[in-house]
Amino acid sequence: MVPARNRLRYLAVATCVVTALLSVDRDTHADPPRTRTVVIEALRYTPQTLEVNSGDTVIWRNKDPFPHTVTSEGRGFDSGEIADGKSWKFKASQKGSFPYVCTLHPTMKGSLIVK
Repeated sequence: MVPARNRLRYLAVATCVVTALLSVDRDTHADPPRTRTVVIEALRYTPQTLEVNSGDTVIWRNKDPFPHTVTSEGRGFDSGEIADGKSWKFKASQKGSFPYVCTLHPTMKGSLIVK
């Protein structure tokens, strides 16, 4: 009788452990926020399209000898003028696709995709 009772206890404990493991929120293991860089050089954004996760930070570094902007179409973000040798950073918190342009050089275009 005692061995059957012990087996029942082990089964109850095992059931509790399995239930606890299955109920753990999977988002607690999400990747930590990262910092990504876009280089502005030769009248280009490199990479031209960048995918990031919500919570990541993006830094645009201006390596051209003149100012540029990083201005999204709509209300996403606007760096203002980024002087030569300077940078601007933005925390990507809203999910979506954000095409952007340099308002000083409208042929310069890029896209930020936030997942």
